[in-house]
Amino acid sequence: MAKRAPQPDTEPKTRQKAARPARARTPKNGANGGLHETPAPNEDDIRVRAYQRYLERGGEDGRDFDDWVAAEKDLKVAHN
Repeated sequence: MAKRAPQPDTEPKTRQKAARPARARTPKNGANGGLHETPAPNEDDIRVRAYQRYLERGGEDGRDFDDWVAAEKDLKVAHN
């Protein structure tokens, strides 16, 4: 008698959970006076803020670098 070939897996695969952004951590001893630190802005945060600035000034082309630099500055000020 011949061996049976393995059947392909027909059950749907479970969806993987999306990675959560890192949470700010507060030292247990309260060294920062109970204030929570926010994570530093990443490239996606800057990209979104730069696009918001582009829309705020009416969608005028040609100032993408200026928008990016200003977005970095905005987010770094908000971070500190």
